[in-house]
Parts: sequence; structure tokens; C-alpha cells
Amino acid sequence: MLAAHERARSRQALMVERFGLSGDVQYDWSMDDAQITWSRDGRVFLTGRLTVIGGVSVTHQTWLWSWANESLPHAVLGDIEQVRRCGEENDYPVLPWPGFHSRPELVAEARMVAASVLDAEGLWAESMDDVELHFMVHDLVLTAD
Repeated sequence: MLAAHERARSRQALMVERFGLSGDVQYDWSMDDAQITWSRDGRVFLTGRLTVIGGVSVTHQTWLWSWANESLPHAVLGDIEQVRRCGEENDYPVLPWPGFHSRPELVAEARMVAASVLDAEGLWAESMDDVELHFMVHDLVLTAD
């Protein structure tokens, strides 16, 4: 799985660099339609599709895979079930477990391996209230000005 980590890291760096996703960039995302958009000065310049990998309850310090979370809209699940199957088929811990005690290294591993299995272009995270949501980003498209 070391290859998965390296692949996810390099793709993440490439996504940020290629599309200029640092500095004064704003973003908007929706779980209802599994979309994310990035804008600068009020103009959208990039769109993508989101897949929720999972989430961390900050209070309970637990991780829950999106495939085990019945409250998520179907649109944001994408092909996440393939990640669970990959864990089962390769006898790889963490991937087929619905949840686990959240430690930063396990969350990072879950994110990077999921991104590799599903060939994501990058990773995204969002904190709100008591939850850290972790996403994969796919199908990035530059929009015309």
C-alpha cells in the first residue's frame, strides 16, 4: 500500500499546482449532487465530482466509512464500495471495517488508499460542527471564462 500513498500524494500535489488551488481561491460543494466548484473573484474556474470517503466524529474520535453511513445521499457514494471490496479481497485491515478509532495515521491511510483504488485526482476535507468529512475529487474540468 506504500505505492497507494505515493500515488495519492503526487496526484494531490499535481492537482493543487495544475489548477492553482491555493491562495485566494474560494470553493463551494454539495453532497446532494456530489459537485464541487472553485472560484476566484466570483468566477468559477474549475468543477469536479466528489465522493465521500468517510468522516471523523471529533467528539468520539471515531471514523465511519461512507459506505457504512446510511445518512449520506447516494450521489456522494460514487464507487466507494470498491474500496471495501479491495480490503476484503486483499485481507487489508481498516478498508472493510465500517468504522475504527480515529488516529491521524489511520485516517490518512484510509484517504490515500481509497484515492488510489478509485483513481481520484485529489483529496478534499471539510470540518463542520463535530465532523470532519473526507472526500475524493474526480472529473476535474476547467470552465471557460
